[in-house]
Amino acid sequence: MSNSKRIAILGKTGVGKSSLANTIFGEPLFKIGHSVNSETKTCQAETKPVNGGNITLIDTPGLFDTDRPEEDLKSEIVRCITEFAPGPHAFLIVLKVERFTEQEQAVVDKINEYFSEEVFQYAIVLFTHGDQLPEGETIESFVRKNKPVTELVKKCGGRCHVIDNKYWKNNQQEEYRNNQVQVKELLKTIEEMVEANEGGCYTNEMLQAVEKRIIQEVELIRKSPGNMSEGEIREKAKENTLKWLWTKLAGILSGVLWGALFGLVEMLEEVLPALTTGGAGAKKVTVESVVGPFLRGAMQGVLKGCDAAEGADSPGEAAEKAAEAFMK
Repeated sequence: MSNSKRIAILGKTGVGKSSLANTIFGEPLFKIGHSVNSETKTCQAETKPVNGGNITLIDTPGLFDTDRPEEDLKSEIVRCITEFAPGPHAFLIVLKVERFTEQEQAVVDKINEYFSEEVFQYAIVLFTHGDQLPEGETIESFVRKNKPVTELVKKCGGRCHVIDNKYWKNNQQEEYRNNQVQVKELLKTIEEMVEANEGGCYTNEMLQAVEKRIIQEVELIRKSPGNMSEGEIREKAKENTLKWLWTKLAGILSGVLWGALFGLVEMLEEVLPALTTGGAGAKKVTVESVVGPFLRGAMQGVLKGCDAAEGADSPGEAAEKAAEAFMK
């Protein structure tokens, strides 16, 4: 089993994801925001030796913020994919010690949407702001008082922990309310979970494809002149893969749009005569006759757009090649 572990930190803005990463590492490697707006704008990953192995913490931006522009979110999801590849060994779903509201539920729903139900097999619920726990209460007893939280923790195999990034730093008076103790317990839970998953990480076809591309880029960089370390080579490979991924997506999206447009033309050619002719001999308009051309066009667009993007050097060129493919 590899001693290297990738841990993705998920949660809405303001729950203390960056501070949590610093608490786990014991030093301020991640930038912390001191305002309502998210300080973390882009996905950040840092690696450090911990307990005889390397741990990579991946701090995600406000992927679950409803007020963030859709284009920003798309950009960060793509960036996170390159950092996650070939897949995280653990997800930390970060919540505050407070009432579980619709916003928190929306975060859980988004995690399910972005990944899959399988993600919870690799997940741990981690609460911040532990100072909000009533005196003498444990996080387990707090969880039992809230049905939605209880259900979430149950989906995560009963795994939950608590820290406090501000008040528990040097608390030696009470063992439970001590970050060093809690981080040690958290790392132990991660280790046990990874063992239960036989050392595997959460992955899917997208993450596997991205990792394959990163490996290809690593080999190309190694053959080129220069004196880069293995870490620098990997980072450069991820940067190149990010550009490749954007190019691919631009071609696919352009292909889908053009495919749908051609599907619209096909649909109008088929349906309009039926609507205008009328009478007993008129062709019957069905849902399939309206929707079918759109779906066929979009699927054709995915294939053409993907092929067109293969030889493109930029997202703009990929979009142009996808358009040209439909004009032929």
